[in-house]
Amino acid sequence: MLNPTITIPTRFKVSHEQFKELAIVNRDLRLERSATGELIVMPPTGSKTGNRNIDIEGQLWLWNRKTKLGKVFNSSGDFHLPNGATRSPDASRVKLERWVALTLEEKEGFAPLCPDFVVELRSASDNLSST
Repeated sequence: MLNPTITIPTRFKVSHEQFKELAIVNRDLRLERSATGELIVMPPTGSKTGNRNIDIEGQLWLWNRKTKLGKVFNSSGDFHLPNGATRSPDASRVKLERWVALTLEEKEGFAPLCPDFVVELRSASDNLSST
């Protein structure tokens, strides 16, 4: 079966609730949402970038395992930011006290917080003018 394509009208906007529904039914897509509600489809990065990403994730995971100061996340973990955006950094860390303060429901969904540390690796498909 072929993967369906999705074409999004320019400046198409979705609410946070609509975004959650879209993300659930489109698990194979990497979706983000800007602070103004624009839907962002993240293209695949390629093998070279994927290899660089895993190195960064591994280093962050190892550092956190030694320090036990927080929880670390890869690009599959989305965060619902205070400005309304929903983003998934390539690698991120949240202080342990902030993570344990969340409810189970908040931890299971898009955690409603901004990570304390993020790493974004620029890939060939990234545009510097993107928000």
